[in-house]
Amino acid sequence: MHRSSATLIIKEGQKPLDKVISSINGIILGKEPVIRLAIACMLAKGHLLLEDLPGVGKTTMAHVLARSLGLDFNRIQFTSDMLPADILGVSVYDQKKAGFRFHPGPIFSQVVLADEINRATPKAQSALLEAMEEYQVTTEGETHPLPDPFFVIATQNPSNQIGTFPLPESQLDRFLMRLGIGYPDSDAERALLKGCDRRDLLRELAPAMQAVELRTLQAEVSKVHVSDTLIDYIQALLAHTRESPLYRHGLSPRAGLALLRCSQAWAMLEGRHHVLPEDVQAVLPSVVNHRLQPSPENSAQSSDDLVSSLLNTVPVS
Repeated sequence: MHRSSATLIIKEGQKPLDKVISSINGIILGKEPVIRLAIACMLAKGHLLLEDLPGVGKTTMAHVLARSLGLDFNRIQFTSDMLPADILGVSVYDQKKAGFRFHPGPIFSQVVLADEINRATPKAQSALLEAMEEYQVTTEGETHPLPDPFFVIATQNPSNQIGTFPLPESQLDRFLMRLGIGYPDSDAERALLKGCDRRDLLRELAPAMQAVELRTLQAEVSKVHVSDTLIDYIQALLAHTRESPLYRHGLSPRAGLALLRCSQAWAMLEGRHHVLPEDVQAVLPSVVNHRLQPSPENSAQSSDDLVSSLLNTVPVS
C-alpha cells in the first residue's frame, strides 16, 4: 500500500505484520518495498545493513523498526576513535565485593543501531563479529548472552565519502541483507515537506507488535514449506556464481542459507505457507548484492549488474 501522508492508519482486524507495515509507512513515506524487505530480514533472524547517502532516513528507519516491533533499542555512534570496550562493555573493580564487575555496553539491547559503522576502525568494527554470529559477548574469559531477539541494524555512507573504512568481507557476510533507501518520490517528498517532524511522530509511535509475537513469527518462518524444485533453483543460482567468470568468488553455503531463510520470510509476508520462485527473486538482490564482487576482468560491473545477470541467466527449475 503506497502512502503519501504521515497519518498513521491501522485498520481493525489487520494481521500483526500488516499493522507493523502500516505503522512504519506512516513515518517512512513511499518506501514500502524497502520496509517489507527490512521486516523480512528481521523475521529471518538476520542483521541489516543500510547503505545510502546521509539524510535519506537510514537512522529513522532503524528507530521506527525497533519501536514498531516493540523492541528495546540502543544507538551506537561509530567514530574513528571508538574502542571495542565502548561497544561491548568493561569490567570495573568493585571495592565492596573486592572483585571485578562487568558493566554491559550498548550492545546489550534487542535492537542495536550501529550508526555510520564504516567511520570506525576495523578493530572497533570487529567487536561486533562474535555478537552478530554467536549472539553472545566474551570479555576477559567470561561469556555474556545477548537479549532475544537480537538485531544489529548498521548504517553506512558510501565508501567513496571522506573518513570511511570499508567493511571487510567477513563483516559484510554477517549481514543478512544490505538495503538502500534512496530519495523519496515527488508525492512522498511533498508530504514529508508539508508534514510533521519525523522525530515527533516517532516519539508518539506505539508498538504494533510485542517481542514475544516476533519470536513466534520467527519460529514460524522455518516451517514455511520449501519444495525440492525450489531448492534446485537456489542451488542453480549458487552454482552459477561459482562457475561464471563474471564473479570474483561464488556465493558461499552461508549465502545460500540466507537466501532460503529470506525467501521463507518473504512468503510469510505475502501470506503464503510455501515458497515460490518469485519469493527468491524478490529477496535475492538484497541478500547477495554485498556478497558478490566482479572478477578483475569485469571490474566495471556494478553489484546491480551482477545481480541482474544472475537472475536473467539462471532459469527457474
